[in-house]
Amino acid sequence: MSHLRLAAKLSSCLFVLAAAGCAPAAVEQAPPAAASAAPAGAGLAEFFEKYDEAQLSLSPLSKAYRGIRDADYGKWDDVSDEAEVAEHKLQQAAAAAMRSSFDPATLPADDALSFELFNAQAERDERLFAFRDHGYIFDQMNGAQSRMPAFLINIHRVSNLSEAEAYVSRIRGMGPVLDQLSAQSAERAAKGIQPPKWVYAYVISDIENLLRPDNAVIEDIEAKAARLDAADADKARIVEAAKAAWNESAAPAYARLLAEMRRQQAGAPTEDGVWRLPDGAAYYQALLANYTTTGMTADQIHELGLREVARIHGEMERIKEKVGFKGSLQQFFEHLRTSPQFYYTSREAYLADVDAKVKAMEVRLPAWFNTLPKAPLQVKAVEAFREKSAGKAFYQSPSPDGSRPGTYYVNLYDLNDMSKTELEALVYHEGVPGHHLQRAVQTELEGLPAFRRFGGFTAYTEGWGLYAEELAKDMGAYTDPYSDFGRLGMELWRACRLVVDTGIHDRRWSREQAIAYLKQNTPNPDGDIEKAIERYIVYPGQATAYLIGKLKIMELRERSRAALGDRFDIRAFHDVVLKSGPVPLNILERRVDAWIAAQKG
Repeated sequence: MSHLRLAAKLSSCLFVLAAAGCAPAAVEQAPPAAASAAPAGAGLAEFFEKYDEAQLSLSPLSKAYRGIRDADYGKWDDVSDEAEVAEHKLQQAAAAAMRSSFDPATLPADDALSFELFNAQAERDERLFAFRDHGYIFDQMNGAQSRMPAFLINIHRVSNLSEAEAYVSRIRGMGPVLDQLSAQSAERAAKGIQPPKWVYAYVISDIENLLRPDNAVIEDIEAKAARLDAADADKARIVEAAKAAWNESAAPAYARLLAEMRRQQAGAPTEDGVWRLPDGAAYYQALLANYTTTGMTADQIHELGLREVARIHGEMERIKEKVGFKGSLQQFFEHLRTSPQFYYTSREAYLADVDAKVKAMEVRLPAWFNTLPKAPLQVKAVEAFREKSAGKAFYQSPSPDGSRPGTYYVNLYDLNDMSKTELEALVYHEGVPGHHLQRAVQTELEGLPAFRRFGGFTAYTEGWGLYAEELAKDMGAYTDPYSDFGRLGMELWRACRLVVDTGIHDRRWSREQAIAYLKQNTPNPDGDIEKAIERYIVYPGQATAYLIGKLKIMELRERSRAALGDRFDIRAFHDVVLKSGPVPLNILERRVDAWIAAQKG
């Protein structure tokens, strides 16, 4: 399983445990079919449709994310390296066929953009493919030990007995998949590719939670079966079959995985950065290029981070003076970390305030956007079985068939890590006008090939989320100066990421050095800081994309405003950014410049 390919699919919320999905022998037949999918004169849309069909045939999980419930609904993806190689061949053969069959100079503008984006994705994946075994299969962020149960709970819908039986089939299928992934993890560890020692405690905790008789998967199927319009005997049969599948397949595999994780833990490395991996420097540079869609080096990113930290500190000083705090900025940080007034005492109160902020922002959206999402947004606390290891907040896109809303997950494991000052900025980043607006609109775009509706570029997607935090201020949010300080704190957090991510993975900082930097330079609670650094260690490069993407969107907005003056329309600008779907930053810049020229006439 490639962490790189997994991360790319996660960014578009098409989570898969590996990059392919049927028996390798069947997969090997796909590239010729895809390559012949575009005879001379055939439309590019038909070509992409056939490619999407070929790719979906390899991934039952991707189908489930799309709301497709067919004969594969009870299956997991093939997690073998052979399957991943085969899917890569499919993509590369399709890109070659596209280049030989179509001339982008003769295509309509949107088709020419699709051509360019598909080619860019193929080139990006080719650069990353050599490092497909460098990712950590089991970690606290993207580890299969928690992702598989999370998929069943959050994605596998059960509306009839057949779909309930497919759920049972997936429980039974967990055992072989977990065993295969455990063996791959052991092979990588033998080559020096394994996470730092401290990661294993989180993975082991997740596994132990799932080995309880009343674990989250069994509770979920019990609840889903209870809601079925079916006879009580059929509901009871489903639950008993699920328990049997768990006890006979999943639980024994989790027990074996637990033993393997404890074995690896004993000899795990103490160094944190990927510099220690084989070809670690080249691996990290490839990750930076992938996530930022730029050619920036680690040194350039590090220096940008330091400059942005200094700028944001200056803005924070002004708010500190506004609220009348006497003392240094670091003392103000400590005040915000330790004063009870800045923290909630119940999950219910936190979620109620989130709901109020979402509703207030939704009312403001039409004045700032021409294009709004049709899918609703729901807010959920992260499930108990994974809340100790999961990140503080994240978003899951809606299904295109309308059967699943967009979901903002908030981690309320420790309320002392979730400051009141940051609540608004988190809502606007993960919800509206941030990820929910952008990714739901993307999913709902008509006439675009599937890879544009469901794929993504991290700098664009996360850049938009961070841009949305500041845009909300323009829209009238953050009336409390402490919330505005929280907004700056979130931006500061992303600036510090540029420093600590490159510090860890390029400059060989330890976990403790990186934690110390955040404690000195941010107002965040200790637990929040530690969890963040642990995220950056196992997800190298990804965190650098946020601020780099946001700065580019802000630069393009101000360029448009300056060029167009009174003719500048923020809603039209947002359409230019949103209605292409995610694109690399250089293509986004080119599109905005073309729009400016067109507006000037």
